[in-house]
Amino acid sequence: MTSTTLFYIIIAIIIINFTVDKILDALNAKHFNDPLPNDVKDVYNDDEYKKSQRYKKTNYKFGILTSTFSLILTLGFLWFDGFEFVDNLARSFSNNIIIIGLIFFGVIMLGSDLLTLPFSYYSTFVIEEKFGFNKTSIKTFFLDKLKGWLMMIVLGGGILALIIWFYQVTGNYFWLYAWGLIGVFTLFMNMFYSKLIVPLFNKQTPLESGSLRDKISAYAKTVGFKLDKIFVIDGSKRSTKANAYFSGFGSEKRVTLYDTLIKDLDDEEIVAVLAHEVGHYKKKHIIFNLFASIFLTGLTLYILSIFIGNPLLSKALGVNTPSFHIGLVAFGLLYSPISEITGLIMNLFSRKFEYQADDYAKTTYHAEPLISSLKKLSKNTLSNLTPHPAYVFIHYSHPSLIQRIRNLKS
Repeated sequence: MTSTTLFYIIIAIIIINFTVDKILDALNAKHFNDPLPNDVKDVYNDDEYKKSQRYKKTNYKFGILTSTFSLILTLGFLWFDGFEFVDNLARSFSNNIIIIGLIFFGVIMLGSDLLTLPFSYYSTFVIEEKFGFNKTSIKTFFLDKLKGWLMMIVLGGGILALIIWFYQVTGNYFWLYAWGLIGVFTLFMNMFYSKLIVPLFNKQTPLESGSLRDKISAYAKTVGFKLDKIFVIDGSKRSTKANAYFSGFGSEKRVTLYDTLIKDLDDEEIVAVLAHEVGHYKKKHIIFNLFASIFLTGLTLYILSIFIGNPLLSKALGVNTPSFHIGLVAFGLLYSPISEITGLIMNLFSRKFEYQADDYAKTTYHAEPLISSLKKLSKNTLSNLTPHPAYVFIHYSHPSLIQRIRNLKS
């Protein structure tokens, strides 16, 4: 195989992925105006349903614009040897391969983020604002960006530097050391994400004493689930949309409730949502997802180690000097179809786990408050209640609302 052939394979993969995504989006959009099934008819009244349809259509059209821009940008960058230009730029600053790799990815990622910044701004301050979701100030928006860039430089740059160093020192065995590094980092972040990262963006306060905390503690006690750390996060700082999540293990285990969730749901509904989350813990879904992620990372790194030394990867992107960072980009583009398949498999497991967590909540608490909470959350986010089955199969990590309700009622 020649580098030219490999170049056109990369182009074909990008175009095919884009085309498949747009077909799925179009199929899904055809269902925007479907009448609501009986199980979810009470979620929206007529005006609310029309508003949800407008929201879906607006995001659909905006998605076409942003994804088409991304496609043109990517293809243009490939066709006009953009990677070679950035590689030469990075090499003009240093002869150290680690420094070159860091500058290369820094320029690529920062440049990409800056080019897509207007779309992110428009989505937040025009679309989300128009439909009553946005609570983010311009100051918070840009501070979030700056903090994200700093985290990318410190954490992403540190991990990348170590991986390149592993490659320099151990050759094709680098994947074992990189796998170990990323595995430890993943475990650490799962343990301490809420303690170390969340405070950079949000304020967390312990849930004050009262009926809600008492009900949560009482439920946790009935299922033998020790839960002392219950926090409220100021999600309303950015959006009206609600959420709740568990994080950490052992002594670091905690539940975090968005203040918008507490506002939107009554106490019984919040406990039902937490019963669902407890179900994920009791059914070992958290452990499965964590180790599945680590396993897939190891598999990807192993396959990368087989191909990374091939100069064809660099030449396919128009760079004559083989390097780890250029090979990594080419490999990432070529690996995307496999990544799509593994993502599809993980979504299948995820939807199965959601049903199991719902069943656990139904068995150990009550189905009715979980159903009403799901309906309220869908209503308050103007969710699509009539998605196309193919779109659900490919993209959804959770079953659709109607699927979950029917399962809870069975």
